Amino acid sequence: MGEVITTKPMIDGVAIHPLKQIKDDRGSVMHILRKDDPWFKAFGEVYFSSIKAGVVKAWKRHSKMIQSFAVPVGEIDLVVYDDRPESKTKGIIQKITVGVEHYGLVQIPSLVWYGFKGVASGESLIVNCASMPHDPSEVERIDVLDKYIPYDW
Repeated sequence: MGEVITTKPMIDGVAIHPLKQIKDDRGSVMHILRKDDPWFKAFGEVYFSSIKAGVVKAWKRHSKMIQSFAVPVGEIDLVVYDDRPESKTKGIIQKITVGVEHYGLVQIPSLVWYGFKGVASGESLIVNCASMPHDPSEVERIDVLDKYIPYDW
C-alpha cells in the first residue's frame, strides 16, 4: 500500500489526506471522513460513482460545493485544473492517482475544474462526501475534448 501519488505543484486549495486501511484475513475497513477531522468542511451528501477501465469523465466544476473523494475499489487518475483569476496557481494542472493501492482522501475546492479516468483493470468506485446536496444550478461542465483545459487524456 502506498500513499496517493500527485504531481507538483499542488493547486491552491486541493488537499490530500492519507487514510487508514485496517486489513485482516476476513477483509478490510477503509476510513474516509469523520466530522472531527480537521479538514472536514460540511456534510451535504455521500454518493458513489463508478468508472470503467479506460473511460474518462470530465470536465466539471462546482461554484459552491467542496468535493471529498476516496477510491476504495480500483484506481483513478484525477486531474485538476485551476483557472481561478486571482489564484496563485492559475493555469496549473495537477494529476492525482488515488485508489485502493494509493489510498487517501482528495479534497477539491469549489471553482476548480476536475475530471477522472479509470486506470484499474476493472471498474473503479469513487466515494464523494460532498459539502452540500447536489444542486444542478451550481455545476458547470465542459466537454472532455474541449481544448480550453490543456490536458490530453
